[in-house]
Amino acid sequence: MANPVFHFEIPVTDMDRAVRFYEAVLGVTLTRRTVDGYEMAFFPRADGAPGASGALAKGDVYVPSKTGALVYFDVADIDPVLARATALGAKVLYPKTDIGEGGFVAEVEDSEGNRLALNALKDPG
Repeated sequence: MANPVFHFEIPVTDMDRAVRFYEAVLGVTLTRRTVDGYEMAFFPRADGAPGASGALAKGDVYVPSKTGALVYFDVADIDPVLARATALGAKVLYPKTDIGEGGFVAEVEDSEGNRLALNALKDPG
């Protein structure tokens, strides 16, 4: 099993605010549905492609936190993503850092109080 993570769920308290934040910061469109009585907003998913996708999730069992699992989002360039996030009130928790062959990483606090990580590979050229 090369990539064991299939799906993740990010807890939110205000779904409208969280959807606005993630759509603006990541430049994606989330799809809202109710699943087992819980309000969800799903990130795009490309079946057959590597990696995982997930959803924002609101409900009594979903509690935002900076101390739980950390989800890394793959982005082309961290700088504009950090700029959009901070323009929406996000706090930078870990500034853009060069991690060698792994590219660059950074962490922010999202609109709900979760820790969110970003990863961008280096340009091979």
